Amino acid sequence: MTGGRRSVEEHVEHVAALLASLRTRPAVRVPLARALNRVLAEPIYAPIDLPAFRNSQMDGYAVDAAAVATVPVTLPVRGVLAAGDGNSVHEAGTARKIMTGAPIPDGADAVVPVEDTDSSVDGGTATVTVHRSVGAGTYVRERGSDIAAGAELLPAGQLIAARHIAALAAVGVTAVPVRALPQVAVISTGSELVVGGTDLGPGKIFNSNGPALAASALANGADVVSVDHSDDDAEEFAAKIAHAASVAEVVFTSGGVSQGDFEVVKDVLGPRGGEFVSVAMQPGGPQGTAIVDGVPVLAFPGNPVSALVSFEMFARPLLRAAAGLPPIDPVMLPLTADLTSVAGKRQFFRGRRDGDGVTVVSGPGSHLIAGMSGADVLLDVAADTTSLRAGDLVKALPL
Repeated sequence: MTGGRRSVEEHVEHVAALLASLRTRPAVRVPLARALNRVLAEPIYAPIDLPAFRNSQMDGYAVDAAAVATVPVTLPVRGVLAAGDGNSVHEAGTARKIMTGAPIPDGADAVVPVEDTDSSVDGGTATVTVHRSVGAGTYVRERGSDIAAGAELLPAGQLIAARHIAALAAVGVTAVPVRALPQVAVISTGSELVVGGTDLGPGKIFNSNGPALAASALANGADVVSVDHSDDDAEEFAAKIAHAASVAEVVFTSGGVSQGDFEVVKDVLGPRGGEFVSVAMQPGGPQGTAIVDGVPVLAFPGNPVSALVSFEMFARPLLRAAAGLPPIDPVMLPLTADLTSVAGKRQFFRGRRDGDGVTVVSGPGSHLIAGMSGADVLLDVAADTTSLRAGDLVKALPL
């Protein structure tokens, strides 16, 4: 289908139905070293107690608390326990020098910090004088006091950070089940585009859509498996879209969807069942969707601001949901200055938080990508709103 008009809400629903398969993919297991910033697909239960044995919280002396109830008291020292030593047996009325993390001897029930003692050696006999009493359990880390074996360590849906890696490693977990990352391919189109680092010839511009859409996908939970570019040549684009569909679960294209003479995406995908419509939004009005070899394709406009706004509205929520990431919800913020808007189209102004309010940055042009770099929100203004005053609340979608 070519032509037709949709509201933003209607196109959101259309795209969500097209990408419904992203929500039902099975979990995958990844090594712990690759689990950072992934989302757990299942809860993780501690396979062992943590700590796995009673151990010392301090450098000091392991004692039975009854022996140091009255101080000062001098006790014979029966050796040294280091972290990593095995189990040992405590003799009542004696002390064992002990290092932080070393196992508490069976029969000992407290640790006296080294700073509360004086030690001496007389004729080969080591003794320690204790100057402060301790109660049973003092400076002893009990087995399972952090977490007991079988207790839930991390819930399903947890976004794994460094602190979670530490907890998983501490209980001996080496691999975890995580939500599979949606695999994305990106194709920018346009014979005018050249790669950064090359000289700009007459009429040429640097390709920003490819890097921008790939970065947007990565930032929102996707695994970008291919980033490509096609000139406005139908045969070239057909080959590249076929390759993208062979390696990805969803393909994003930019350019070639409007009303010009060289709309390669529409020319190739339209006859294959693609739908190209006008969505009542600005920027980002021309939109296309298609299925290529069973893989959904979202075809965004070529102007760089339009491409990024289109991604934010139609792709970002679905990628985040597929990866298990939390949604990014809009917030209501007061405008710092008056704003005027065109009637009949939902407008997305680029804005920047300014204290407790929000300020429009850049102009409305869909080519002003340098201006958009100064924004941190999109201001979502309804199609029937033509003006807002300073202080009025506006819906702001964080970028």
